[in-house]
Amino acid sequence: MKDEQVLPMKGGVGNGSYAENSSMENVVISKVRGIVEEGALEVYGNILPDCMRIAELGCSVGPNCLAMPSYILEAIMSSLISSDHEHIKKKLIEPLTFQVFLNDLLGNDFNTIFQSLSSFYERFDNNNNNKEIIIKGDKFDHPCSCFVMAMPGSFYGRLFPNNFIHLFHSSYSLHWLSKVPRGLISLETGEGHNKRNIYITKTSPDVVAKAYLTQFQQDFTTFLRFRSQEIVSGGCMVLTMMGSIISNDPKHKMEILGRALDDMVSQGIIEAKCLANFNIPVYCPTAKEVREVIEEEGSFELRKLEAFQVDWDAGFIEEKEKINNNNNINDWDDIDKYNRGKYISDYIRAIFEPMLEKQFGKTVMDDLFERFTHRIIESMANENWHYINLVMSLTKNQLSA
Repeated sequence: MKDEQVLPMKGGVGNGSYAENSSMENVVISKVRGIVEEGALEVYGNILPDCMRIAELGCSVGPNCLAMPSYILEAIMSSLISSDHEHIKKKLIEPLTFQVFLNDLLGNDFNTIFQSLSSFYERFDNNNNNKEIIIKGDKFDHPCSCFVMAMPGSFYGRLFPNNFIHLFHSSYSLHWLSKVPRGLISLETGEGHNKRNIYITKTSPDVVAKAYLTQFQQDFTTFLRFRSQEIVSGGCMVLTMMGSIISNDPKHKMEILGRALDDMVSQGIIEAKCLANFNIPVYCPTAKEVREVIEEEGSFELRKLEAFQVDWDAGFIEEKEKINNNNNINDWDDIDKYNRGKYISDYIRAIFEPMLEKQFGKTVMDDLFERFTHRIIESMANENWHYINLVMSLTKNQLSA
């Protein structure tokens, strides 16, 4: 299964859409905002381009896809306005220009993104042509033009001309593989090595974990090679992906989803053969595995690599605090148990339902994710689960320029 066949996040703006179930990722974006702004300011200050070109890779759909570009614009303009350097002040003589390229697979719901662009421009005091925006500063207000456009296609292939992009940003996309790894099916028997699992688990044989790691190494190498051709000399990449503390760590929500599917097989709701050879094309690497690929590929200098944790229900906790502050609700114990599990289940459903529906059929989805909700509740009652995230900042090596 190639990435073009891995259906994108659930589109639209309804209750089950990714747009309405991506608050957890917004928590992640807020945690890495400073690193992205730091990289953007360094690139802009060193190059002072007439047009700053930013690419958001794996943008998906919803309020998060333009969150980081808006932060970057604010940071650059605020820095220019407050600067005491004359050569930088000269950039304020004319309106500045930015281009933002939103990238995702061909089937991504770009229509919904562009129908909501007005809110992006309104964030900056929208001017009358929907492309010129005003950045508020301490000393004066300054206009800049921002052109937002789609760049559909896989980021495991070429997307842009040579030496074109100043800043690449990607959040929660690069743990997606280009395809299900090879080697998960026995050549002798035709049976899946991973039995009735859909991801790496404690019961997965070593061949499964090795196949996933090999595919990640190949894909990430390809990604770095193409981006090195597209980024300008002195450009920057900031990438955030789900990761692991130790190699082959099976502690992942996909293991729990696999249990729910296995329950349905045991009860005859899903055919065993549908689950036997089904594997999710996702790999969560360790910092060591990421660093080794970057060093081996050689196009980029790794400036920063950090790991941080986010609770599975991080976005739900923020929403709960807002409700609590407004309504003085102090006892959430009875409310939490189901709603926390449901919050996580809805988020996972918005991401994986198109793929699961294609494999197992639409009619079992409600049952599957209700089971998944209760599996999550059981698991979180015994242990505090969280996502491990890796964020890295890279610049193009001069030798590869």
